[in-house]
Amino acid sequence: MEEHSMSPELQNFLEQEKQKAMVNELVGKLTDVCWEKCITGTPSGKFSSSETNCLTNCAQRFMEASVLILRKMQR
Repeated sequence: MEEHSMSPELQNFLEQEKQKAMVNELVGKLTDVCWEKCITGTPSGKFSSSETNCLTNCAQRFMEASVLILRKMQR
């Protein structure tokens, strides 16, 4: 089916689904990257303060980098 023959509602739905998939992929990558970087031992019931700080900083840097990449791609 050609894109111009789709209804606006279908186009909108597909765009929303594509965005959801991108967010899910981003969260998965963030989790993998930050877990590998920050969790050094066997996880117990809660994270240590150093693990918590590392996870927070890692997630923040990952999201900032992702936003920069998305902005560059949109240009």
